[in-house]
Amino acid sequence: MESSLLLHHGGLNPLSAARKHTQNFVAGLQRPTRSPKVIYPYRVSAVTTKPVSPTEEKKTVYSDNWFDRLAIRHLSQSVQAATGLRNEKEGYDSLMEAASMAARNFDVKDQQMLVTEALKKAFPKPILGMIRAVTPPSKFSREYFAAFTTLFFPWLVGKCEVRESEFHGRKEKNVVFIPKCRFLEGTNCAGMCTNLCKIPSQKFIKDSLGMPVHMSPNFEDMSCEMIFGQEPPKDDPALKQPCYTKLCVAKQTHGVTCSS
Repeated sequence: MESSLLLHHGGLNPLSAARKHTQNFVAGLQRPTRSPKVIYPYRVSAVTTKPVSPTEEKKTVYSDNWFDRLAIRHLSQSVQAATGLRNEKEGYDSLMEAASMAARNFDVKDQQMLVTEALKKAFPKPILGMIRAVTPPSKFSREYFAAFTTLFFPWLVGKCEVRESEFHGRKEKNVVFIPKCRFLEGTNCAGMCTNLCKIPSQKFIKDSLGMPVHMSPNFEDMSCEMIFGQEPPKDDPALKQPCYTKLCVAKQTHGVTCSS
């Protein structure tokens, strides 16, 4: 009788109660999929993330091996010895710092002279004399210097490759193409490129090895060409290039007047 009264007055029905329990359980399993904002809170934080500048996104990362680190340290020490200005940094940062200190403390002519002297200190004179004696100006020597540069100097200028050009009406592989110069990217400074790399290197290679070379940087994409056998133009457009202003490391970090 008690059960019939419960049914008559809307009491508990075991079958309907079980059915409701099952429906609630299934609904509970499905409910989280309808609230993605709770499950994925990173959607909100992405709005407040500080944007990365284009220069930082495109910054080349180098993995220097033991030979690279040894060569970088040797050249950095040579520059520091020539300028008399020391720094405690390591790796390529030490070379960048040595170059920045030279730009900060010496005028343009002295910068060029000091780096030329540093290059002479870095490379033994007897070896340079021997190379000059066995490689007089010729197609072989121009192509040899181009190939040698791509093999032994990526630690300084970055990845590079040999390209062909026309030399006195003939095709020669006497050009080194550098897609993005490591030194120029590291300094972001046109003045440091011309006064601490381009001009001293051109002078050093010709005086020490007897090989004219024209280094032609592209300041828009930071690429560069080294054309062996070609004299630099007297009215070189690279020497008239204004600096990057807002991106120049020497100017922003050290207050260097870096116009080339």
